[in-house]
Amino acid sequence: MAKVCVDEVIRFTSDCFKALGVNAKAACQQADMLYQADRIGYYSHGLNRLEFYVNDVKTGACQPNNEIKVEKETTSTAWVNANNVFGSTAAHFCMGLAIEKAKKSGVGWVAAKGSNHFGIGGYWAMLAAKQGFVAFAFSNSSPLLAPTRSKKPALGTNPIAFVAPGCNDDYFYLDFATTAVSIGKVALYARKGLRLPDGWALGPDGKVTNDAQAAMKTRSLMPLGGSEQSSGYKGYGISAMVEVLCGITAGSKYGHHIRTWKITNTSSEAANLGQTFIVMDPNHFAPGFKERVSESLTYWRKMEPVNPKLPVIAPGDMERLVGEKTDREGTITYVKRIIEITKKLAKELNVKPLKELPIKK
Repeated sequence: MAKVCVDEVIRFTSDCFKALGVNAKAACQQADMLYQADRIGYYSHGLNRLEFYVNDVKTGACQPNNEIKVEKETTSTAWVNANNVFGSTAAHFCMGLAIEKAKKSGVGWVAAKGSNHFGIGGYWAMLAAKQGFVAFAFSNSSPLLAPTRSKKPALGTNPIAFVAPGCNDDYFYLDFATTAVSIGKVALYARKGLRLPDGWALGPDGKVTNDAQAAMKTRSLMPLGGSEQSSGYKGYGISAMVEVLCGITAGSKYGHHIRTWKITNTSSEAANLGQTFIVMDPNHFAPGFKERVSESLTYWRKMEPVNPKLPVIAPGDMERLVGEKTDREGTITYVKRIIEITKKLAKELNVKPLKELPIKK
């Protein structure tokens, strides 16, 4: 384990991208996106993913210095060609555009094609919520989810993020994948030699497996809800809905047409992901929206828990608490594997290595 100062995380990450010729603005936006994931405890989407983004730039699969283009636009909608830039660059542009449209018409709906992985969706929805708006952020992704009754994957983890503002900087915050679990968590179980819980993944025979090694070879995750008997078809349906909103609406790659995303990719084939950003001004509806959000959050938190040691939490509380702890301490703790990845990248890209802080025992 190693502790690293927050500023150092952002410095190192942006230096890696700049070393590849990425312009300063895009490099800093991508670095902040990765840091924000680690900041709230979404470690699978932070420095853990840095190698993937670096490889995409090195192979030419991602071209972060390109220009984004608006292909079609109305007062409240826009169709955007992200032109293969970083997912963070595309998301900043699209969410900013959706916010401006919501300010004018009450609703902003922006769909983008030609994008790349945009990290945690909640980060983008929160940008709008901080300005008093309700917001969704959706993205499709490489096939990992096996539709109910199928042996093989055909849809991505296809995350959904939804954030609604309450009073006094309180928020309803929801950000989840439509698979039962992330492939990163399966990989973690495989590294530790642990057995998978039921309902996470399928084996080579298309049946539920508890063997993490077999699951990593198959790379076929079950939908949110698990098996058909435990309503996994709902997770499958939600994932398919996200695909309709993203790839199919935006005219990007969709579902089974999307490339597999691996560190070992040597092809310059673009991901061409589809993403959608929806922003709504609650002031166009019943007054008192923020007050009702906060009243609901407070009520849930004060409910009597089954276990007194595990209080009832509102959606987003865990992320908020971890984020506040990170801000308070000014550091993030990384496992040895992540630190080794940064050392490898520092050598390959000839950048100053990530400076570690001593951990008090």
